[in-house]
Amino acid sequence: MQELKGTGVALATPFKSDLSVDFDGLAKLVEYNINGGIDYLVVMGTTAENATLTAEEKDAVIAKVIEVNAGRLPLVLGVGGNNTSAIVAELKARDLSAFKAILSVSPYYNKPTQAGIYAHYEAVAAASEVPVILYNVPGRTGSNMLPETVLKLANQVENVIGIKEAAGDMAQMMRIIKDRPEGFLVISGDDLLALPTVTAGGDGVISVLAQGIPNLFSLMIKEGLRDNYTEAYEKHYTLMPATDLIFAEGNPAGIKALLALKGVCSPEVRLPLMQATETLQQNIATYLSETGL
Repeated sequence: MQELKGTGVALATPFKSDLSVDFDGLAKLVEYNINGGIDYLVVMGTTAENATLTAEEKDAVIAKVIEVNAGRLPLVLGVGGNNTSAIVAELKARDLSAFKAILSVSPYYNKPTQAGIYAHYEAVAAASEVPVILYNVPGRTGSNMLPETVLKLANQVENVIGIKEAAGDMAQMMRIIKDRPEGFLVISGDDLLALPTVTAGGDGVISVLAQGIPNLFSLMIKEGLRDNYTEAYEKHYTLMPATDLIFAEGNPAGIKALLALKGVCSPEVRLPLMQATETLQQNIATYLSETGL
């Protein structure tokens, strides 16, 4: 699955001032990322605020991204949750023909055992007509999918082709990279660890920040994959403050503030999230000005 190497972005869902979905803003965001050199797009990740979208809104957002992308970049669809049977039902009902893979988060809140996580993904993979990328993000799910479980899935479930690893633990990342089967993708889910993951032998990132600064971020990953580490790390250290800024008040409030300053879409988010404060917006504007980004 070479086309899912490099820089993917977890697309935000732009809203209008009345908090309805801004489909023009979404189209602009997709074009901005395609023109910025991004390698693939992830639709309906958690950055999309999918927890606050109705089923009808989700379908409309998915359809809009497919339409605007028009086959130019590979697409990945976020399909996850903590009710295995509901995910299986969605996968069986949804047309996945436009997608190269699904990205499925480890079950949150329930805190399943490692055996439960394995059985969950086994069922998801059996129901999906496209390959499955695991997603481990313990800071949000409340449980950590251990490398042993990841590697067992990688070796035993044919349809599982990679992991978005966002534990924030490079040792855990390297254990997976070291022992993964050939062709299994190891993708960073942490913007700060994107380049370190690549330099350790990983395959790229699914990023939040990259959709706001696509040119520099995607070039950093490309240079890392080419072993041009000096040039790559120069970009990494330029981007580091931006990562801190966009997550300072939660995701996607920060990245939407940056996108608003870029003229791509509005900074609106839906409750329980809050729009970035004036202070944060000013700090992001100062950063963009000082770096020329």
